[in-house]
Parts: sequence; structure tokens; C-alpha cells
Amino acid sequence: MLLLSGCSSGLPGYHPPPARTSGAAASSAAPSPTAVPYGTTLVQLIAPVNTAMAEIAGAGSLDALAGAMTDVQSAASAAATGLQNADAPAAVADAHRQLYVGLDQLATDLGQVQTDITDNKVCATSSALAEAGQSQGLKDVPAALATLSTAGYPATLTVPPTGAPQHRALDNGSFVREGERDGLGELTVENGGDADAVLTLTHGTDAVYSFYVLKGQTAKVTGIRDGQYDVYFAGGFDWDAASKRFTQSCAFTKFDDGLNFNTTDSTYSTWKLTLQPVAGGNASTTDIPEGSFPVP
Repeated sequence: MLLLSGCSSGLPGYHPPPARTSGAAASSAAPSPTAVPYGTTLVQLIAPVNTAMAEIAGAGSLDALAGAMTDVQSAASAAATGLQNADAPAAVADAHRQLYVGLDQLATDLGQVQTDITDNKVCATSSALAEAGQSQGLKDVPAALATLSTAGYPATLTVPPTGAPQHRALDNGSFVREGERDGLGELTVENGGDADAVLTLTHGTDAVYSFYVLKGQTAKVTGIRDGQYDVYFAGGFDWDAASKRFTQSCAFTKFDDGLNFNTTDSTYSTWKLTLQPVAGGNASTTDIPEGSFPVP
């Protein structure tokens, strides 16, 4: 018996259908985000600078003003960075660049004002605002925004009133507080320092006599009543008569030893003070905080 072996095959010309696979269909590519128009970007970046500028206008003290300037610095720096990363239309490329450079300059200038406040080169809100008003950035930013507005991209920076730097002073020897002058004591003050000065004699914490001595000049007061007086002097520039203080380069000093004025039948006291180090001088002084200086 013969045994035959073999294998089966498909019908001629038959091909099985492809195998099916399961799973989610491939997703299409995500659409590109729509670019923010330049005008919208400009307004969004300048708005925080305007908000911070409004804080400057409302600052009621030197500390509050310094804080407001910090906010303007932050907002101006952020706006400058944002503008550098923005796509400006070719027609306003120059004004665009002027704007972000001006914002950077504004932040730098206000930082210098804050340093001057810390160093007592600026001692009042009026002088701080006046220094800020000299900022080149504070001139360049509104100018650039005006150009952009004319080109169809309106935005403005509201600059608060800053005033101009002042250099006020009293006449040499003028009294800030005159006191009773029916005594015989005399006091001569030579100001060889680098700023104007107001010298004050006190009983305890109360100012009795206070007078102005211009830089490089000498003033003399007569008629001082007998008594023991402590001696203070404030130095600086731009004397504000309303607040009785210097607004620029202010410094406050107390002589370590007081002055005794005494009258007898045949003598009366005369003293001379020199407001700068001198060879052979015998009067030591101590710098004091403004809060320890008696109000004239």
C-alpha cells in the first residue's frame, strides 16, 4: 500500500485580508498659536509702569517714595525685557528700541535716587522727586510712546509732577530760632566745612537759639543768656524754611561738650566754634541720627 503525504494550500490567487490593529487614530498636528498684536503687547507692558508711577504721586513720606520707586523699577525692567522679546513692526523699529532702552534707563536712574536716599544725599521727598525728574529715561520713554502713538500704537506714560532742583539758603547769620537775647554771652561760628550749617543751642531737648551759617563764612550771635547749653549743628544744602531742614546732603552732629555762658560783675562768656577739623582743636563731636536732632 502506498501512503501519500502533502499539505494544503489556499486557492490560487487568494490573499487573506490584512490583520487589524486596535488603538486610537493618530491625531492631527496642533495649530500654531495666534501672535499677540504689537499694540496689545505694548499696552499690556506699559500699564504696570503707569500703576507704579501713580504710587510715586501719592507717596507721603521719603520711605513711601523709596518703596514706590522700587515698584517703578521692577515694572520698567519687566516692560523693557518684554519689549525686547516682542516683534515690532518694521515701521516703528526705531521708536520701539528707544522705548525699551528708555525703560531700562528709567529703572537705573530711580535706583540711583534710592541710593542717594540711603546715603542721605537726598533727605526730603521734594529733592528725591526733583532728582527723579532729571532722569533721562523719564524723558525718553514718553517721547518714544508719543512716536508710537502717532504711528497707530497708542500708549502713554503718566509722569507725576517732580518739581525742579532747588538751592535755597538763608542769609548768613539769620536766626531760625532767635530766643531771648537779653544776656551778654557771645558765640562766633566759623563754617569751614563743605556745606551750609544750622547751629543750635539747647536746654535739654528744647532749642533756644538756632542760626544759619553759610559755607565758608562766619556768623556771630550776641545777647545769649547765661546757662549751660548743648550744641548741635545740621549740615547740608537747600534749606526748607517750612520744615526747618536741609533737603540735600544732610548730616547731624552734636558737640560732645556743651557751652557754659556765665556773667559776673566784670566778665561775660565768649565762645568760638569751628565747623571743621583744625590743628590744636579741643572740641570733639559725634554724628547722630536725624531723630535725635532738636527741631530748631
